[in-house]
Amino acid sequence: MAFCARLWRFPPAGRGTAPGLRLPTGAAGSRRTCRPWRLGGSEVMGNSEAFRSSLLFSALSYLGFETYQVISRAAVVHATAKVSGVEEVLAQADYLYESGETEKLYQLLTRYKESEDAELLWRLARASRDIAQLSGTSEEEKKLLVYEALAYAKRALEKNDSSFAAHKWYAICISDVGDYEGIKAKIANAYVIKEHFEKAIELNPKDATSIHLMGIWCYTFAEMPWYQRRIAKVLFATPPSSTYEEALSYFQRAEQVDPNFYSKNLLLLGKTYLKLHNKKLAAFWLVKARDYTAHTEEDRQIQTEAAQLLTGFSDKN
Repeated sequence: MAFCARLWRFPPAGRGTAPGLRLPTGAAGSRRTCRPWRLGGSEVMGNSEAFRSSLLFSALSYLGFETYQVISRAAVVHATAKVSGVEEVLAQADYLYESGETEKLYQLLTRYKESEDAELLWRLARASRDIAQLSGTSEEEKKLLVYEALAYAKRALEKNDSSFAAHKWYAICISDVGDYEGIKAKIANAYVIKEHFEKAIELNPKDATSIHLMGIWCYTFAEMPWYQRRIAKVLFATPPSSTYEEALSYFQRAEQVDPNFYSKNLLLLGKTYLKLHNKKLAAFWLVKARDYTAHTEEDRQIQTEAAQLLTGFSDKN
């Protein structure tokens, strides 16, 4: 039941960082170049203005960003509108995230770790998790960062229970912590994870990333081997369960909300149709995953897996 390892350890954490939950970029807290998650939409950032700014920032060098900030401030003053300190930090943080500057982003946000602002805190949770996923991070450091990320995500929720991104990242961070707390805690946490993904979707039905993750949750429990189900039943009267049909509904919904936003969603559509013995639709989605323009290492891995699956049913036919 490597729910985290396999679910979310998938891309490097955060649409654009090292190995880990690499979310399609774009969803609050995900990057689409996996839209890959560098998701390309205001919902990724949780703030449409900050997102629009990040699109412009991506065309600049990091050094140029400072110049941009100076020009920006002058324009704002000229317009007699004042940008708050928090908004500036968020804009810079989103720029660094979209640029894949994982360590610089973490260094920036840890200066504000005592902040009471939920938008800063969930970004700090994401950044901590992304650092934990870097290949150069030791196992000891990784564990500390995983728990640190959870603490920031929890505080973000406490400060703003209406933040869909806070719910999303709290769920992701709880999943990560499960790797250190044993099977019983991992199964118990599955209920909490589902609850927060569902809340994130309720708060922002247009966030394809949250919908995709809910699909992964369903796929994982639908695919759970019989012996793990037996263990789960010993520990819990009604362990988490789901079906491939339910998983498919979420993957389809994510695709409807934001077509081609993430190569992994395309791959999982194909794999889910295979589980449901629909080879025609499985082939359709696997071809799309294979032909997806690769922006990240994860995208390339997905292309390879899709191609192998397609070869598999060619050989059988």
